[in-house]
Amino acid sequence: MVAPPESVPRGHRAYLSSAPHYDFPRYRQLVHEITLAFSGISREVLCIAGRLRDELARPDLAQHRARLQEREQEKLQLTAQLQLARQQAQDQPDVDAHPQEVRELKHKLIKTIEAISEILQDLKYDSEEVE
Repeated sequence: MVAPPESVPRGHRAYLSSAPHYDFPRYRQLVHEITLAFSGISREVLCIAGRLRDELARPDLAQHRARLQEREQEKLQLTAQLQLARQQAQDQPDVDAHPQEVRELKHKLIKTIEAISEILQDLKYDSEEVE
């Protein structure tokens, strides 16, 4: 069974709560399942993009899809960086830079999620023009 995307933060919180003897094999399995899910979704999105561009003659919608995929990749990378920063902050509470890094990554993640929302709004607006 493939893990739903919301299980990533939940799984990471469970991983952090297993400190100082982290249950890495369990967390690695969760990440593997999520990677498989993203791979399948990516293949489907590429098919849809091809149809938008070629069959439906909607390169504008294909462009939104490309922008969306770029931002989703950015979100995934920021999420991984944030998880690592949280672990470092937990493992090394005496290092003042770690909480600041967590705050900065949270801010970047929020901005990326806002950009994704804007792209989705643009996609919705442009796709409704056809109807």
